[in-house]
Amino acid sequence: MQSANPTRNLEQHFEAYSGWRQSLAAAVTELKSWLQQQELSDTQVDQRLEHVLSTLRDDKLYVAFVAEFSRGKSELINAIFFANFGQRILPSSAGRTTMCPTEVMYEPGSEPSLRLLPIETRKTGTTITEFRGFPEEWQVLPLDTKSPDKMIQTLQHITEVKHIAREEAQTMGFHVAEEESQTGMRLAEDGLVEIPKWRHAIINIPHPLLEQGLVILDTPGLNALGAEPELTLNMLPSAHAVLFILAADAGVTKSDIDVWHDHIGVRKGSPNKGRLVVLNKIDGLWDELRDWDEVSREIDRQIHDTAKHLAIPEQNVFPVSAQKALLGKVKKDAKILERSRILALEQALGSEIVPAKREIVRDNISGDMEDVIKAMRLIISQRTKNVYEHMDELGGLSGKNMDVIEHMMKKVKADKEVFEKSLQRFQATRSIFSQQTNVLYTHLNLKNLDTLIAQTKKEMETSLTTAGLTTCMDNFFKHAQETMEAAAKQAQEIKAMMEGVYKKFQEEHGLGNIKPGAFSVTRYLREIKRLQDRHDQYMKGVSLVFTEQRALTRKFFESSVAKVRAIYKMANRDADNWLKTIMSPMESQVREHQVQLRRRLESIKRIHQASDTLEERVQELEQIRDGIREQEKNLENRVQAVMQVIDFDKSGEERASAGESA
Repeated sequence: MQSANPTRNLEQHFEAYSGWRQSLAAAVTELKSWLQQQELSDTQVDQRLEHVLSTLRDDKLYVAFVAEFSRGKSELINAIFFANFGQRILPSSAGRTTMCPTEVMYEPGSEPSLRLLPIETRKTGTTITEFRGFPEEWQVLPLDTKSPDKMIQTLQHITEVKHIAREEAQTMGFHVAEEESQTGMRLAEDGLVEIPKWRHAIINIPHPLLEQGLVILDTPGLNALGAEPELTLNMLPSAHAVLFILAADAGVTKSDIDVWHDHIGVRKGSPNKGRLVVLNKIDGLWDELRDWDEVSREIDRQIHDTAKHLAIPEQNVFPVSAQKALLGKVKKDAKILERSRILALEQALGSEIVPAKREIVRDNISGDMEDVIKAMRLIISQRTKNVYEHMDELGGLSGKNMDVIEHMMKKVKADKEVFEKSLQRFQATRSIFSQQTNVLYTHLNLKNLDTLIAQTKKEMETSLTTAGLTTCMDNFFKHAQETMEAAAKQAQEIKAMMEGVYKKFQEEHGLGNIKPGAFSVTRYLREIKRLQDRHDQYMKGVSLVFTEQRALTRKFFESSVAKVRAIYKMANRDADNWLKTIMSPMESQVREHQVQLRRRLESIKRIHQASDTLEERVQELEQIRDGIREQEKNLENRVQAVMQVIDFDKSGEERASAGESA
């Protein structure tokens, strides 16, 4: 029997994921607080744990809905997420409805609203991402969530269009279609070009799933996909899931295949994770003159053909009727709902996408957590080793005369002096380290990248041929990759130098055997290469007149440049973290060793001066040893609490699945 509340299928998966994030944040917060109390923490450790907590706090899960127009995209969003309003919330009717990319999300602490970015902002060359930081550029309309009718009326704004002259449309980077078969903006009856009135829309609305971090991206049809490069280059590739909607009555059309290959389909060798195909409008195949088995066979044939055309597994294709699903939920009609087959799609959304997102978050925070745990274990291990060495040293003094004790004191003083000379060498190494890091930062310098961007833009503007434009862009990508590779080489040199320093300290002073981590640029290079591949693919499909080609290519390239700049920004931040952590374990060990040498010298001095007895000092060390053992036990308990949540097994998901069949 189906669950009384079908949307719970999806909600339970999200709740399990949200609960996982909260549990992990609580365990990490507890560990951070305890480390500070125990004086085990330092600035680097605090920063890394704060970075983990920030990742868990600001976590969003993006699901994009993509289709050619009139495939029932907005209706599907209404059916899955907004049936509780009792009617259609997002505009959904025959023909083109969603004219601009629309994000549906929840922003805590702000009133429900519709924010609209005017289409004219395309002329500035500024990206949508940058415009998010300029609230005054957006038109804001309040949403009355208590009145669905008023809310529907306000949301109709996202369907608005305007008519402008061809020259102005081309200045904004729109391609004007001369024939019905071409993709691009259409000429209206008045001879002007019809374009969307808005460039981007953000709907801020309270909803159980949106409140837990879900963000829905509703995209317009093929025309706007090609015209808004940021959507195709940045938003769709970074979505955790993409639902590609086809119409069962039309099957897979040529324009559908173009959208799939150009914007959604995964590259060779990539997993099909998070790419679901929805065969909508199966109710168009329902026929009173055919029995249900015949209809089912027809739907199965459509699934098979769709999977074949898009080169994906059949289990990734979900036949549904969004319209009947919405009707079934609004009327609470279990029979219609079952025939709509929406529940299988909701189940796939929850069971595939949520765990995949959790894997991404886990990968993002695991490195930080492992480094912090390793560093803490190292400190405690060194403290334990130091105490035992000190106890052995004092044990060897038992029954010895004052001359022997004095000799021992001289030896410890000599050890301390040797160590302080090593420290001076360490400080000199720091100076070389600083010079080497400056070279690394020169390769990743954003000002240098901005100079390259300006130069490329200038060359593009003076280029008179498409081939010339393409060469400029290829050179930009090539330079970005070469610079990143030079940064990788420099990072390797820094690592090799630090390995030498670590080894020397380990040999001379018996410090713990630690290996400095590496700084990899593989993912940045992969991302730049992915951008270039998408860009090349786009350029192959461009066959426009000269003026349009320049406007569109420049607009598209600006988006590529913005993304490359963001990659470099991320590389700078990651290099910062790496450079701090490569020194941190060494500095912690050096501090601990200094404390230990002072303690040894102080102990022997006090025994020599007869201000303390040997037994009192040994007893004190035994108490310190017991304290460190307790500290180690407490650390492992807290580490276990964190790791148990990070290595979350499928139990949460199993509970969610069990809830569906209850």
